Amino acid sequence: MLRGRMSEARRRVKERLVEAFVEEYTPREVAFSFSVGVFITALPTLGTGLLLFLVLGYLFERLSKIAMFASVIPLNPVVKWGFYAASFSLGTLLLGPVPGVSFEGVSLSAGPGILARLWLGNLILATASAVVAYVLAFRLVTEFRQRVRKGDVPVIDVPAEIVHEDQSPDVAPKE
Repeated sequence: MLRGRMSEARRRVKERLVEAFVEEYTPREVAFSFSVGVFITALPTLGTGLLLFLVLGYLFERLSKIAMFASVIPLNPVVKWGFYAASFSLGTLLLGPVPGVSFEGVSLSAGPGILARLWLGNLILATASAVVAYVLAFRLVTEFRQRVRKGDVPVIDVPAEIVHEDQSPDVAPKE
């Protein structure tokens, strides 16, 4: 069951990234857009992250909207709870336990301490996740476009600039 969900999530991420790959953006722009999306999605924004995607997409023309929205798939609401737990654990490891919090109960006065640990851990994990996402997305986009130029990948509606761009000296454009 878990394996099926993982393969389905992997398939959906791949589909969205393929859409982003064939957009008219450079590999760096797609990778940066995906990593920005991962960073925002990882933060505990209570759903306002999608609104932030729209605002950023409107303000910055070179951000790939598809790549940003594709970042929502790996960090879906089910996975985010585990991400938040790991964030709080990391924050607690760095700042120490929250005074007044025990298994018997939590006082409302402990709220700022809990939030500080959650946000600290979350910022660290979100940054690390964004760096990994950039590297992976850049490699995937570059490899995908090389395969398209070689004719190894049948893709419909690939912009001519991608098929004929010569980013790598060892890859000749397809004739």
